[in-house]
Amino acid sequence: MTVCTTDDKPHGPRRVRRRALLTSVAGCAVLGGVLVLLPWGHRAPPAPDPGARALAAVTSGVPAALPDLRTLVEERERRVRGRPGDAEAWAVLGAARVELGLRLADPAYWPRAEKALRTSLKVRARGNAPALRGLAALANARRDFTGARKWGEAARKLEPERWTTYPLLIEASAGLGDDEEAGKLLERLKDLRSGPAVMARAAAVYRDRGWREDAAAKLADAVSAAGEPAERAAYLERAGQLAWERGDRQDALRHFREAVRIDPDQRAAQAGQGRALAALGRMTEALSAYRVALAKQPRPEYALELGELYESLGLKRAAGVQYGVLRERVRLAAGYGGDESLVLGRFEADHGDAEGAVRRLRAEWERQPSTAVADALGWALHRAGRHEEALPFAVRATEGTQGGGVRSALYVFHRGMIERSLERYGSARRHLKEALQINPWFSPLRVPRAKTALARLGEPSVQAGPEPS
Repeated sequence: MTVCTTDDKPHGPRRVRRRALLTSVAGCAVLGGVLVLLPWGHRAPPAPDPGARALAAVTSGVPAALPDLRTLVEERERRVRGRPGDAEAWAVLGAARVELGLRLADPAYWPRAEKALRTSLKVRARGNAPALRGLAALANARRDFTGARKWGEAARKLEPERWTTYPLLIEASAGLGDDEEAGKLLERLKDLRSGPAVMARAAAVYRDRGWREDAAAKLADAVSAAGEPAERAAYLERAGQLAWERGDRQDALRHFREAVRIDPDQRAAQAGQGRALAALGRMTEALSAYRVALAKQPRPEYALELGELYESLGLKRAAGVQYGVLRERVRLAAGYGGDESLVLGRFEADHGDAEGAVRRLRAEWERQPSTAVADALGWALHRAGRHEEALPFAVRATEGTQGGGVRSALYVFHRGMIERSLERYGSARRHLKEALQINPWFSPLRVPRAKTALARLGEPSVQAGPEPS
């Protein structure tokens, strides 16, 4: 550590001593890298107000606190009423509405966000990269990854050095199943910027490649470097999700709880608590956590998870209520231009119309052939009795050489069950065991099925020799 001292001897003119003191403090600032010199006798500037905090977050591509976002939206709504020709204010308003809609899981914000962003483009048709980035963020929120790529590339053409465009393009590429392009965009992003937001984006790419340790390390760094509580809580939630995916229930719960402690509006972490608590057998707490998450952020995924937890407990009527919530949220999203085909297809494959799930997911695959869609389509085909058609999609979702680098217990379970139906018993046994090794608690409904299927398969006969895969 370097220690900075000042000359406090009594001799010499007072002005000289003061100049020396200022010079010495300036040296400390250079060495420490964080000190800010202020005029003598003046207090430090006040902390930014909520709107300013949210503005800094929204324009920098980092999570913002929910109350701050609401304040920012209200401020920008007042501004555009008074200054309808302010293209920048319209762009900020649109981007803030996108983020607010995501935090509340309220798709009613999407058309209002789009109106603000298109108004910004109408006011300033040329060189309006902020509005283009806002439209890319909106398209990602609606799961329109083709649209997100189009708007993101238009923004990048205008401002190729602006780093906040790249996370939007990476998300779009991942949604389109273009992992190679996502990797290239990440490298460019890292060239342009460092910091917690970039670390968190890198962690998401590494997770999709199956590089769990690298992803966890990047998220740990992002949590340590994060500024505002809402940003830190968002990265803690992602770290909890990684811990959950590798089957570490206690570590996942620790991360989720810390995220909610820091930011009580972090509802994804609240749902994560429900997941981890159920795996620990603490069902009353798990159900309560899911209910709170759904009440404040009614995402269809949470309704599906809670419904399946109820079903695993034999509470079929309660499960049916949650499945009804899922359908209603999917219909609501569609009414506002959102696409929840993936979660609806997953639900229908297991709890409804498997053939309808195949049709829906095949259309989704044609538009956006991601790893998640490959897994869901393969499983829907299996549930519809079309096992031979299902297997290539299950392989695509689980083989790193084909783009399925993420280590998902659910995906591997699906592949094992499909192989069992095709009497490929060696591969089925191997993949069902692998699913339980990746995360022994990955699903309250599917883990018992995996164990039952393994028991029925039994151990391979030593006398029969190696089994075909």
